This record gives sequence, structure tokens and C-alpha cells, in this order.
Amino acid sequence: MSYEGQQAEVVSFKAHNGDTGEAYYARPTRAGKVPGIVVIMHLPGWDEWIIEVARKFAHHGYAAIAPHLYFREGPGSPDDIGARVRAAGGVPDAQVMGDVAGSIAYLRAQPNASGKVGVIGFCSGGRHAYLAGCSLSGIDAVVDCWGGNVVVNDPKLLDAKRPVAPIDLTEKLTAPLIGIFGNDDPNPNREHVNKTEETLKKLGKSYEFHRYDGCGHAFFNTMRVSHRPEQALDGWNKVFAFLKKNLGA
Repeated sequence: MSYEGQQAEVVSFKAHNGDTGEAYYARPTRAGKVPGIVVIMHLPGWDEWIIEVARKFAHHGYAAIAPHLYFREGPGSPDDIGARVRAAGGVPDAQVMGDVAGSIAYLRAQPNASGKVGVIGFCSGGRHAYLAGCSLSGIDAVVDCWGGNVVVNDPKLLDAKRPVAPIDLTEKLTAPLIGIFGNDDPNPNREHVNKTEETLKKLGKSYEFHRYDGCGHAFFNTMRVSHRPEQALDGWNKVFAFLKKNLGA
């Protein structure tokens, strides 16, 4: 099911530590209550493709909010801001979780909200989606799209900004989770995905994983040469079926 009418705009929301953040918010204009989805951006930043993803969700009947996780870093193009953030070692997990929690609160406060909210993330955002599912309350569905560093084999990769590997928090996961991965992706590679699935299965979590041959990182992204249309279409269909089951639409 899809809806021709939608409204989209940049909004302000209460972010981590009470900061005023900005986010892209898109919703269907049809009458009635709708579920919400937080679109957690990838490492390159709050760019055109992430905005398009938010509109895609609105087209499919969800109120979607994509928080600008780098808004504290000042003005500039997504490429320039992303480069500054990467050079500084990324953003702290606690800050991202606070921004995601604020985005969830924004969705639930809207008059058209059904009360059901999921999170989806890509690349670093996939890791953040997994982390949110294990750290924040009130999440009804988690979508991890090729989240890197969910599994951390070298403790030296952990630091003050990322003090714990998300895989080590899996026991706290309460929402069902879907994972989408390319088998040619170096991070997460097949070993990482296998370990994540093994942990979810061992702890009795509700999950489904889908892996695609001939795909590397970011194969959903229509603005990259890594895009694989056939596999991306199948992946999106699986994501929407999962969300319809767990959030409604």
C-alpha cells in the first residue's frame, strides 16, 4: 500500500542533553493514525539519499523522522561536515542515543501517531539502530542495514565515544530485528554477521537475517555505484513486510 499525498519539512526536536536539534520529517497526509520510523543516517551524513529514504517511508504510510546527528558541528555540506566528524573520531554513542530517543518522542507526540515506532539505520546508522534496540525503551522494531562494528574483535577499537560493542548488549534487546547484509561487504563481513546471528539465536531473540551475493556496502543507496537494484528491491520488500508485521501501516 502506498499513498500519493505526503508532507515533508525540516523540524526542530528536543535532542540529547536538551539541545535543539533539526530533523527531516515526512508523513502521509491521509487521515488516521500511522506508525513512526526513525531513519538513522549513515556515516557520510544527513545527505540527499537519507532524505529520500524518509520520503519513501511516508509514501508507504509511515511518519518518518531523520535526525541530523551532526547538527552540532556547524553549517556546511554533508560531505564537509561528515569529514570533520570522522576526523574527530565520530560522535559519541550516548549522544546519538539521546538524539534517537528525542526523535522517538517527537513521533509519539504527533496527533497522527499510532504509538508504534521502529528504528532503521544504514552503515554506522545500522550499528546505532542495533544499539538503540538494546539501550532504549519503547522501540517496537529494529532494522539493521549493514551496520558495521556491531561486533568488535579488537578491544582497542573501543573508546570513550564507543565504550561497548553493541553485540555485548544483545541480551537487552526486546524488539524484533531484521538484518540486511551484502556478502561482499568488508564491514560487517560474513564472520561478523555470523557471530551476530549466533548471538541472537543463542539468546532466543526474534530476528531474521537476509544476505545478498554480489553486494557490498550500501547496496540500497541509489546515489552510489555500489547500488544493486534487483537485490535492493528484494531487501526493501522484506523490510516493509517486517515493519507491517511489527508496526502496522
